[in-house]
Amino acid sequence: MANVVELQVVPPPLPASWTPPTSSGKPISPLVERRLLPAGPAYLAHVKRAVHNLSFEEHDKHAEDERKRLEAVNGTGVNGEDDFGVGDEEETEDLLTLDPKEWKKQDHYAVLGLSHLRYRATDEQIKIAHRKKVLKHHPDKKAGLAGDSNDDAFFKCIQKANEVLTNAERRRQFDSVDPHYDALESDVPTASQIKNAKNPQSFFFKEFAPVFEREARFSKVQPVPMLGSYDDAKDKVEGFYDFWYKFESWRSFEYLDKEVNEGSDNRDDKRYTEKKNKSERARRKKEDTARLRGIVDLALQNDPRIKRIKQEEKDAREAKKKSKGGVNGVDQKQKLEEEKKKAEEEAKRKEEEEKIARAEAKKAKAAAANAAKKARRQQRAGEEGAPA
Repeated sequence: MANVVELQVVPPPLPASWTPPTSSGKPISPLVERRLLPAGPAYLAHVKRAVHNLSFEEHDKHAEDERKRLEAVNGTGVNGEDDFGVGDEEETEDLLTLDPKEWKKQDHYAVLGLSHLRYRATDEQIKIAHRKKVLKHHPDKKAGLAGDSNDDAFFKCIQKANEVLTNAERRRQFDSVDPHYDALESDVPTASQIKNAKNPQSFFFKEFAPVFEREARFSKVQPVPMLGSYDDAKDKVEGFYDFWYKFESWRSFEYLDKEVNEGSDNRDDKRYTEKKNKSERARRKKEDTARLRGIVDLALQNDPRIKRIKQEEKDAREAKKKSKGGVNGVDQKQKLEEEKKKAEEEAKRKEEEEKIARAEAKKAKAAAANAAKKARRQQRAGEEGAPA
């Protein structure tokens, strides 16, 4: 067992030259009550554990899973710039000869090499793609090289694309009129194509599924129910069409607004242009709503699940009717047949009785007529034999 030794701590004496400090004479600042707000990664981690009722081990596991997910999205290269080829798409000749003044007509995703991602591209992926394009097409890097006279113009297109896509509001406006999807909006199957297809059922789901997937990106409510499959239950099918008939779209058309003439100070021109833009936005919004409603109507009219559900309901009603009758159903049928037979026999008996009654009435009438005739003869014979 260890021994405990107590040591006396004696402070050293003050030096002979020490003197107490003199007061500065300045007033003491008044006390101020300040509110301290918790912040920082440690506090956020504490909140997550408290809200989700997680232990430290469970929280660490979730953090590790999230790190792996982000690593899969952003790549594992240096500074995360690998990202599975983000920004590495080769530029076409048409892309390289874009006029930066016509920036509203350019495909910003294609300019940054994000054509395969488009509206799904994350902010980090846009940042990485922009960095790659700048390193590749910066005018200082291409200075003095032959055949790159337009590279400065394409660099301006890159900067404009980054400016649009890194601004949440302007990116949403561009996504609303993305030229890539505008070209696909007319790619909707017709009723005749579905009817004339070799396998209408397979054709319906193959053609309509990507249509609803494209339109789902505009929904204010997420997640959006997709078309599904032929074997979906009735409530799922009804929920799908109920959602799309009440579809709330955030799509807008400000990106297509006509710009006010540069340098114009005329207020009337500005007001007229703003009024015209507002009218055009409303018209396009109305047409887009009608277009989407037409797609939903067409899908509902040709959905093979509707016919299947109706047939299933009919079969269920018939089965219920048969099960309700059971064995008694056969007895009921026999009973009805017997009642019908009895009714026919009763009608026949009454007819025969009426026939007999008519015959007897006819005989009684004939007998009465003969008796009256005989009485008249007897009366005449008596009158002729009487004395004069």
